[in-house]
Amino acid sequence: MKIALIGATGHVGHYFLEEALRRGLLVTALARDPAKLANRAGLTVVRADVYDAAQVARAVAGHDLVISAFNAGWGNPDIRAAHARGSRAILEGAKAAGVKRLLVLGGAGSLEIAPGQRLVDSPEFPEAWKQGALGAADALDQLRGEKDLDWAFLSPAMLLEGEQRTGKFRIGGDQVLFDAQGESRISLPDLAVAMLDEAQTPAHHRQRFTVAY
Repeated sequence: MKIALIGATGHVGHYFLEEALRRGLLVTALARDPAKLANRAGLTVVRADVYDAAQVARAVAGHDLVISAFNAGWGNPDIRAAHARGSRAILEGAKAAGVKRLLVLGGAGSLEIAPGQRLVDSPEFPEAWKQGALGAADALDQLRGEKDLDWAFLSPAMLLEGEQRTGKFRIGGDQVLFDAQGESRISLPDLAVAMLDEAQTPAHHRQRFTVAY
């Protein structure tokens, strides 16, 4: 399987890269600065600006699927609009290249804590993270309007913590998954397991899913 990975140098995308290579998959990482990724067996790094759909299309052509861990940068004062713009370029680039499947990492903010009530809209949601969460929610809305490409959108648990890779977690849909203690959490390695499981054994088509312990 040949995977094009966007965001491989990021906090979460790094774990996706490690999990894919661990499974022996061939990965092409798109990066604006290829020097940030060292040469490794199974990894090809190509220069591409993910805000440019044409550059994305050239980079992902010939791959079985695209995994996007794109983030517009938490320090970006215009993160919501930038996230929507990058997400649209990635979607359009994948379609133009003829790639049939796109897996997107989103945030927990668009998950529901009650029917019709998103986590990001609750008064307790941290203001510092709100615009980024809304940007990811906008990206999900973009995908929900997509009728041609086969896509899936992975929202993590509310808390991303720990380095343990267990491969054991629950899978849900549009609602936050809480454990018996009322917590919603997953480790970064297990989030990567969930994404690569979906890549190799597709179970979600044109829908969002979530994972948590």
